[in-house]
Amino acid sequence: MDTFRTPRRSARLALATAITVAAALTGPVSQAASTSSGAASPGAAGLGDPIFPLDGNGGYEVSRYTLDFDWQAPKTPFEASTTIKATATQALSRFNLDFAGNTLHEVTVNGRPAATVRDGDELVITPASALARGKAFTVKVTYTADPTQMRHRDDAIEDYGWIPTPDGTVLYPQPNGAKMIFPANDHPSRRAPITFRITTPAGLSAVANGRLTDRTEQADGRVRWTYDSEQPVAAQLAQLAIGRFTFVDSTGPHGLPIRDAVPADLVAPTEQYRKLTADHITWLEERLGPYPFNRYGLLVGDTDLGVALETQTLSLIPKADLLGDQVSAERNLVHELTHQWTGDSVGMKTWSDLWLSEGHARFYERLYSEAHGGVSFEETMKTAYENHDQWRHDYGAPAEPTEPNLFKRMRYDGSTLVLYALREQVGQETFGKIERAWVTKYRGKTASTQDFVDLASKVAGEDLDGFLHPWLYGAKTPPMPGHPDWVVNPVQS
Repeated sequence: MDTFRTPRRSARLALATAITVAAALTGPVSQAASTSSGAASPGAAGLGDPIFPLDGNGGYEVSRYTLDFDWQAPKTPFEASTTIKATATQALSRFNLDFAGNTLHEVTVNGRPAATVRDGDELVITPASALARGKAFTVKVTYTADPTQMRHRDDAIEDYGWIPTPDGTVLYPQPNGAKMIFPANDHPSRRAPITFRITTPAGLSAVANGRLTDRTEQADGRVRWTYDSEQPVAAQLAQLAIGRFTFVDSTGPHGLPIRDAVPADLVAPTEQYRKLTADHITWLEERLGPYPFNRYGLLVGDTDLGVALETQTLSLIPKADLLGDQVSAERNLVHELTHQWTGDSVGMKTWSDLWLSEGHARFYERLYSEAHGGVSFEETMKTAYENHDQWRHDYGAPAEPTEPNLFKRMRYDGSTLVLYALREQVGQETFGKIERAWVTKYRGKTASTQDFVDLASKVAGEDLDGFLHPWLYGAKTPPMPGHPDWVVNPVQS
């Protein structure tokens, strides 16, 4: 047994996952059906993620979501539908969508009513006839959406799902709260473009990932807003907000369109830090290469939300982050912007790969902050090193979380420390080449921890698996290259 890669809890999760997925794939004999491509069987009820085994679904790939939301007022249910275009990757007798709460009205598959069962956060759909492997199909789910629906993250940092504002809402779907907003294949490795069609009362605006493609004033005075995400989006990175927004347009490097959505009374108070976005993009492009999307912007949250979020092309920034001191504001802004390269463009294959997303975002946040009035990067890493064994004990190694409480210190400074150690090992020039190669090779794709190790080894011209493996999976923190005086504190039970 490879003790670095397989702690006892992970082994139990893997076994439970295997049983769950096998059962879903096999299903009762009565569910079998015939298609032109052979006997049909149920799609898997989950993808077997080590942390969230039932997140995502097997048997199909989504090619586009279309969300139709008839928004009414804060904390008020409204009529909604989600249309999903997908392709069967096996002959399907039934399949699942991740969908929590909400009042279900009807589900159709290729225009025909389908049988449904709610099973926890799973919507189990049996079409009128089996779906052949390789064939495209369309699912439409109509329901009453409930914008009061939230859950509390187990790490006690924040609620997630619908987050109310005085005149509307913002979304906080991370880690797996998108299923409370729309039916989806809700896993970071499963991405698809999204079309948003949101109807609002007069006087309110809607904003979502990507580009505004249409704004139509209807005969009844309501306004329909249509957005296209342009690139595929993981469900946990979807954003849709309604409120009395002012749209502030500017231009970034190379003519990049930047559009901020700001509550009207916060436009002037937040301008000082919002206007730094173009400079932040330039700074990151010097280190990571071209910005990976067609546009960017900040969504200023008029909430008491304590955490910002890297929703794709439209980072959610709580108002408090933009009303304090400049060092703190820029740290948060650079952190969420970095995610557009690492975490959004380069996606995660599993939730255990979260260290690659948060570790990179914290790395460049701290690197920028050190050069712009913040604390010493080396001192923060020394402090992280001192606490690293304790974090391993409490939360699991950087690339192997041991519980669903993902958003802990190990995934931030603890993961940044791995990148810092790699830079100390290979040198700043080689490390820079690794970073640019990482975001270039996997642009628009998902990648794993092993993909990163393999690419780092190739760029460095040496096998780095023996160096990185203990850092990423070991029970004890390895020595820090170049810092023989750094000492890890003993673990407290």
